[in-house]
Amino acid sequence: MPIVESNGIHLHYEERGSGEPLLLIMGLGADGSLWEDHVKAYEQHFRCILMDNRGSGRSDKPEGPYDTKEMAEDAAGLLDALGIARAHVSGISMGGAIAQKLALSHPEKIHSLILNCAWDQCNNYTTRAFEMFRAMISVSDAQAFTRMLQLWIFTPDYHEHHMQDLLAREEAGNRHPHPMPVHAFQAQCDACISHRTAGRLHEIQAPTLVTAGSRDIFISPHYARRIAETIPNAELIMFEGSGHTHHWDQLEAYNEKTLQFMLRHKEAH
Repeated sequence: MPIVESNGIHLHYEERGSGEPLLLIMGLGADGSLWEDHVKAYEQHFRCILMDNRGSGRSDKPEGPYDTKEMAEDAAGLLDALGIARAHVSGISMGGAIAQKLALSHPEKIHSLILNCAWDQCNNYTTRAFEMFRAMISVSDAQAFTRMLQLWIFTPDYHEHHMQDLLAREEAGNRHPHPMPVHAFQAQCDACISHRTAGRLHEIQAPTLVTAGSRDIFISPHYARRIAETIPNAELIMFEGSGHTHHWDQLEAYNEKTLQFMLRHKEAH
């Protein structure tokens, strides 16, 4: 089982494909396996590294609170342990927050950067959403909590036309062999709430792509616009009609556009 010691904890990761390294950082409550639908496209061109964040999957689950700088150091330590000097980095939601901190703390490690449905600091609405998740996880049964999350991250239209997929995702969560304990989910919520890169994103010099769903009610697309306007020469792709899960509900388009971006920024050989 691929595990490294990084930043004082044991981190689990998987590797797929070959080529230039691509570090994939997943969001709140999720482990690296949720990149599967994207890795199927990426692994033909890149050495994909799917990490389980602290608190998730088969990585250690220390007591919280966590913060995104600490989690970025986890990622940096993983790259160091694998002997990787520079990597393409993509992060979804909380993973995008971690990726921002990684790019700010270790700019030399970033070959290109993709920030998906991310934020630079929580406003009151986003803070309250995370606080609600933090409170509800301790009093809800797993099925009810999953359905509540799905209502936030998948659009009404997706519910109308893809209910079987939502039920399958719910069942997969129920059967997860490494479920996240309540304290770890709450600690990740703490990291999301305290995340702040506002006022610093102009320091990022790596080629950057920002993506968002135009109907995201959880992490409003205004964050993506602000991030893209702040990072020098960043590109923005808005997936019209999609919510927080634009990377899944427009899977083919998302994979194609993100892959094209990374291929444009591969090292010249």
